[in-house]
Amino acid sequence: MSDFQHKSRCKWSLSDPIYVKYHDQEWGIPVHDDHQLFEMLVLEGAQAGLSWITVLKKRENYRLAFDFFDAEKMAKYDDEKIASLLLDAGIIRNRLKINAAIGNAKAYLKIIEEFGSFDQYIWQFVNFKPIINTWDSYRDAPTRTPESDAMSKNLLKRGFKFVGSTICYAYMQAVGMVSDHEKDCFCAK
Repeated sequence: MSDFQHKSRCKWSLSDPIYVKYHDQEWGIPVHDDHQLFEMLVLEGAQAGLSWITVLKKRENYRLAFDFFDAEKMAKYDDEKIASLLLDAGIIRNRLKINAAIGNAKAYLKIIEEFGSFDQYIWQFVNFKPIINTWDSYRDAPTRTPESDAMSKNLLKRGFKFVGSTICYAYMQAVGMVSDHEKDCFCAK
């Protein structure tokens, strides 16, 4: 039997090998790298109204299309670049989400100026320590919390878009600010 079959995982991750890899190697693991934190925030915003698997399947295309999430470059995107992004079948071609990614790059750069790093800013919403939950089922986990509400409100105040509380909570799970693994999952141990 393979290692895959021996490990107990959160049930949401079992429907696709892409989910399994994401679950095992990323979801719920604390991230403190500004670049990764920014990439995940853009991707979570792109996911709004869609399934996360859609974004995961397009992640490499997003990296290419958005200059590997180089916020300095993204902040300077012009109408010509936006037009090319709207024609790129490798990403989610939604003008509002594309414009939000560009605006979010600008807001992200301002936060780095103010706080020294995005990590220093974003982790304050969990007092710089991951929140560890244990759930019988992933369905028991909330879709928003007071922490995600506070993060959303602050990000919106700073000019970010596609950062509602539910998106912020999914982001917190993705970057390990919150661990919502089911209690029998090998990642919860």
